[in-house]
Amino acid sequence: MTDKSRTPLALTMGDPAGVGPPITVSAWNALKHDPSCCFFVIGAPRLYVRDIPVQEISSPADAQEIFAHALPVIPLEGVPDIQPGQADDRAAASIIKSIELATTLCLDRSADGMVTNPINKALLYGTGFRHPGHTEFVAALCAEGSQTSHLPVMLLTGGGLRVALATIHVALKDVFSHLNTKDLATLGEIVAESMRADFGIASPRLAFTGLNPHAGENGTIGREEVDIINPAASALRAAGIDMSDARSADTVFAESLDGRFDAIIAMTHDQGLIPVKTLDMWGGVNTTIGLPIVRTSPDHGTGYDAAANDTARPDSLIAAIRQARMIADNRKKIS
Repeated sequence: MTDKSRTPLALTMGDPAGVGPPITVSAWNALKHDPSCCFFVIGAPRLYVRDIPVQEISSPADAQEIFAHALPVIPLEGVPDIQPGQADDRAAASIIKSIELATTLCLDRSADGMVTNPINKALLYGTGFRHPGHTEFVAALCAEGSQTSHLPVMLLTGGGLRVALATIHVALKDVFSHLNTKDLATLGEIVAESMRADFGIASPRLAFTGLNPHAGENGTIGREEVDIINPAASALRAAGIDMSDARSADTVFAESLDGRFDAIIAMTHDQGLIPVKTLDMWGGVNTTIGLPIVRTSPDHGTGYDAAANDTARPDSLIAAIRQARMIADNRKKIS
């Protein structure tokens, strides 16, 4: 992939009181000599004046010319003066605006993908924000003005694992009512296509985790595997996708690390995130698949304490930028 075929990546501001600004600065310092990872940030320029040069730009195309010498910033109005580490609801509108603009620039192909810095959803609810999280909000923005709806899927990568989630921000007691064979089969199709188009794996091998201990032991410890998960796996195999029946969640991640599976679909949020974060606490990446645009994010929250103490680590953001670039390049090869 040549640089001429690339457009820059768009980084959102995230919560300006969180770790977004300092890790963005650190990411630029780490990547400024790699033109393939050229990015710009949508935020208040003053947030990034931390012993690095910052230059305002009016168009994403301007970023490529200055990235090696300064952090390119598309200025965002309405960002209040904030104290690092102290959440400020006055910043809510500008946080949302940054995400909206980044999504628009990706949809109109001015940016090859977006990397979202962490937000605090509770801070946004006063503005009318009612989405469960970033993932669902970006999906809704992609659907606006389109006749096509998109099922956003959270895929976590880190420590040698690729893990998609069947349920995301759902209370554990409600997980059972959110699982059904049709949706799991659709999810398997999306993950398989992402492995091919985004990760360059021609014939992906996938696995479902079980929901119950020991994957239900043939229905003796719960019927979800027999009645819901395995029928979805059977439908996927009939469609030509290499998908296992539900496997015990206490062993399937080790099986994936041994090379048996290219990606795992976990039934619950923590079931999928615990192994990824245990293996790679600082470098995990959250990728939203199933969308018409590329979107990645560091796999951590706003980190107000780290922002206040200036101890934020940029590892996950740097990994998210590199992954966004890889996915964008892979998609262009196919198209």
